[in-house]
Amino acid sequence: MTQSVTLTPSPGQEAPARRRIRGGRDLLGLLIATIALFIVLTFAAPSFATTANLLNLMRDVSFVGIIAFGMTFVIIAAEIDISVGSAMAFASALLGSFFLDFGIPLPLTCLLVLAAGTLVGLFAGFIRAKTSVPSFIVTLALFTALRGAALMITDALLRSVVIPEFTFWGAGSLLGIPLPAILMLVTFAVFWFVSTRTAFGRSVYAVGGNEAAAQLSGISVVRVRVLIFAITGFLAAVSGLLLSARIGTSNASIGNGVEFAVISAVIVGGASLYGGRGSMVGTLLGVLFIGMLNNGMVLMGVNSYAQGVAQGAIVLGAVLISAYVNRDQSGRKTFLGFRTKSKKTAVA
Repeated sequence: MTQSVTLTPSPGQEAPARRRIRGGRDLLGLLIATIALFIVLTFAAPSFATTANLLNLMRDVSFVGIIAFGMTFVIIAAEIDISVGSAMAFASALLGSFFLDFGIPLPLTCLLVLAAGTLVGLFAGFIRAKTSVPSFIVTLALFTALRGAALMITDALLRSVVIPEFTFWGAGSLLGIPLPAILMLVTFAVFWFVSTRTAFGRSVYAVGGNEAAAQLSGISVVRVRVLIFAITGFLAAVSGLLLSARIGTSNASIGNGVEFAVISAVIVGGASLYGGRGSMVGTLLGVLFIGMLNNGMVLMGVNSYAQGVAQGAIVLGAVLISAYVNRDQSGRKTFLGFRTKSKKTAVA
């Protein structure tokens, strides 16, 4: 008697055409929601749609958006990085130490800070790739350690770094557009190209969709994991430098809550915490949606605690939708770097 085996593809194995159609529907829905939110806030908060406020909004979301594109790769690969806020603070602290204490020229200081951020990410990725420790645990340790190191380096004091050519990067504009916003859009363009047009981008999706299948197809899962965390560490350092330039100080307190804002934007943008699904366009819309929501609530005088409740509810809804979409997917999965149980294969 012959037995037939029915296998359901994992998220990373579904047909490309089907994945594009579903992704297109998700992006269209998010785009409509973003436009609707813009219209509502235009009428609910009269000062929302002013040029000055919109430019300020673009500057504010850029510090989150730059990191969010790297985080998109991390989440697509079924990992998580909750250390990015502390990495921003660590970068800001190193800025003051290298420049003020050691007298290193500012351009070289910035390069050293970016290198340090990349090394921190490499360390996290190496530990995750070479051990069974989930990425949530690895980055949770860095979340605490990097913030502590930043406070130790600065003695919890603000250190002035007011230099015109430096502050321009965080507070300046080009053709009337805030420079951080331009850098965010450039980052988006680069990551969109990498995610859709390169072998590395396809490898990230493959690892997040089905790690075992990715290994069998010759993809180095270790290399992918190390690189995505290195990229996120680098982008966190970039954002830390830009924010330090905007406020003109080396500050170990910056970046509080940024990790939540970044992950929120990526999840609202349609990325699945189970891996294998997400897009840079979705993340950009998620960044704008969360940024507009926060900005609008501030302009309307909404209680700051209520703002947190609203943002948390939106993220919970996005996670529940993601779980619903993946409810019938079988195969061995990863959730926040933790292995989940696979469903039994149906045998007829």
